[in-house]
Amino acid sequence: MGDLYRMSGPDPIARFRQERDELFRSHPQSPVEPGERAEFKGLRYFPHDAAYRVQARFEPADGSELLIDTGGEDGAVRYRRAGRLLFELGGSPCRLTVLSLIQYAGGLFVPFRDTTSGRETYGGGRYLFDTAKNTDGLVLEITPGSSDVVIDFNFAYNASCAYSPRWACPLAPPENYLTVPVRAGEQTYKD
Repeated sequence: MGDLYRMSGPDPIARFRQERDELFRSHPQSPVEPGERAEFKGLRYFPHDAAYRVQARFEPADGSELLIDTGGEDGAVRYRRAGRLLFELGGSPCRLTVLSLIQYAGGLFVPFRDTTSGRETYGGGRYLFDTAKNTDGLVLEITPGSSDVVIDFNFAYNASCAYSPRWACPLAPPENYLTVPVRAGEQTYKD
């Protein structure tokens, strides 16, 4: 999946969506149930909206730990609060905690929920990026030596557990709930 976030060209979002659909349709590890893949017509997305590509400031956090229950056999996953992304959406100040994975290979992770969660988008929230899975290339632009970053919610995607109960996923913690609607990125899989 990480290669999808390393695209360039005139319309990387359209290409990302097209290749993500093909991955879900044909990859043996697809989270779409095997019996549904032949009928799979693609994921649902909000229209691309440049207003959801925002300038943010990164602030270091206190490094405190957080356990996120996956709801599956894996149990809880341990993270450390690495920092916060501070930005505005629709004129409202927002912030998301950037989590650092303590277990496995490490990496930064930003799950979030917003006022569309459970209605237009998956109820457990979506992922903005997960560096352990290389899903940060187009979503996150970092200026070396600066605390300024650009984040793009048009690439927000559902966790694998949104498609099948076979998957267990860490979901957005309460501190990563945005009180504004984020009508960008992936929508619910099914009505």
